[in-house]
Amino acid sequence: MITIDSTVGKNEYDIHSLTKAFYPEEEVRIRELNNGTAALKDPVETGSAELVFHMETGDIINLQVPYNNRDELKRRIYHALSARTGKTLPWGALTGIRPVKMVRERLEGGMDDMEALQDMKERYLISDEKGRLALDIAKRETELIRPLSYADHYSIYIDVPFCPTRCLYCSFTSNAVGEDRSRVLAYLEALKKEMEASAGILAGRRIDTIYIGGGTPTALLPDELRYLLDMVANAFDTDGIAEYTVEAGRPDSITREKLKVLAGSGVDRISVNPQTMNQKTLDIIGRRHTVEQVEEAFLLARDEGFSNINMDMILGLPGEKNEDVQKTVDMICSLGPDSLTIHSLAVKRASALRDYLEERGYGELSDTEEMMDIAIKGAVKMGMHPYYLYRQKNMSGNLENTGYAQDGRYGLYNILINEEIQDILALGSGAISKRVDKDGNTIRSANFKEVHDYIGNIDELIKRKNKLFTLAL
Repeated sequence: MITIDSTVGKNEYDIHSLTKAFYPEEEVRIRELNNGTAALKDPVETGSAELVFHMETGDIINLQVPYNNRDELKRRIYHALSARTGKTLPWGALTGIRPVKMVRERLEGGMDDMEALQDMKERYLISDEKGRLALDIAKRETELIRPLSYADHYSIYIDVPFCPTRCLYCSFTSNAVGEDRSRVLAYLEALKKEMEASAGILAGRRIDTIYIGGGTPTALLPDELRYLLDMVANAFDTDGIAEYTVEAGRPDSITREKLKVLAGSGVDRISVNPQTMNQKTLDIIGRRHTVEQVEEAFLLARDEGFSNINMDMILGLPGEKNEDVQKTVDMICSLGPDSLTIHSLAVKRASALRDYLEERGYGELSDTEEMMDIAIKGAVKMGMHPYYLYRQKNMSGNLENTGYAQDGRYGLYNILINEEIQDILALGSGAISKRVDKDGNTIRSANFKEVHDYIGNIDELIKRKNKLFTLAL
């Protein structure tokens, strides 16, 4: 346990996140001290606040930090904890989840490449490697989204919160579908109502991309999947959209009949996600499918004419070492997907994996820069380039999630949602709609996460959407 006494009075997220980055296995608690006591000076008056780190070993780190300079606050924490641990972090003192957006804003503001890179390094202490990666992606994203309209167009996300079984690492709202289909049908009817109402609210605006995720959309039966895609076609004008993605995801949910339904409805991009190609790990994390099923599903999709297939892999899964990651990369390369998304494992509170790891004494997950390098070399070998990147809280190794793709096979929706540069109409349980104002600020409206809450409150959620998308900005 690390306890931090603070008179800062704000920026708790930054203080907590940076400390966790250096001490991922420790619980971190922040105690706000009453700066009206005689022992403490008022930071508002002095411009200086205090952080006292009571470390797990019993020693204390006392830091004087600026009260109103967030970046300097983070730099001082970083330098102190780096000196104590001997560690440096790839992303330095950066706690934001969208570093590419930060670089792109600097470029759009008039900085050249070197100025933007130098500013990121000086302000956030990021490594040269991560700075160049963010710069490369920012420039590529700018070219990819140039043909799209930010103001007049929008994109659609649809959540299907059902899976064949729930994976241990999952923190999303996902339900094992089982044999009882009544809940699925009730969900689809509520989704249809939300979809039709939303189409009316946004009538006259053009759609750039559609992304159906979850969950595992292909956990639906063929007729249910066809019903969902017909709902989309009937509610929205999908002619001329730039991209239509469905996360097939779990290979044990993919059949030839479902692939035909997808292709017949205009879906042109899918995911077949192994996460790992090591059977022992698949069994540990509850994927309930085999390595052979991954290969079979991928080849089946190719046979049905899909020419834009993404595969996901996760670094830092329990027990995996560099050689396990290399095996996964080699097998993915042999299949030849069109894009590869490399995830660094983020163990969230909602994930059963956290409890599993603690019970079995796995300790710190072995997500390392060496593993990331193995995965990146595999992507490059397949002729791919990085095109989007985001970070999450409590990421193993202080790394990132990065999408790589071959030219012409980039996932446009991934860029739009992560960089928050276009309105997103999000439908279904747990979905979060986003509206971007003229100053680039994002206003959100979230749906209820649980399926029964979503179904029971669909009229209220429609009202929220109406308010969000008719609000004068």
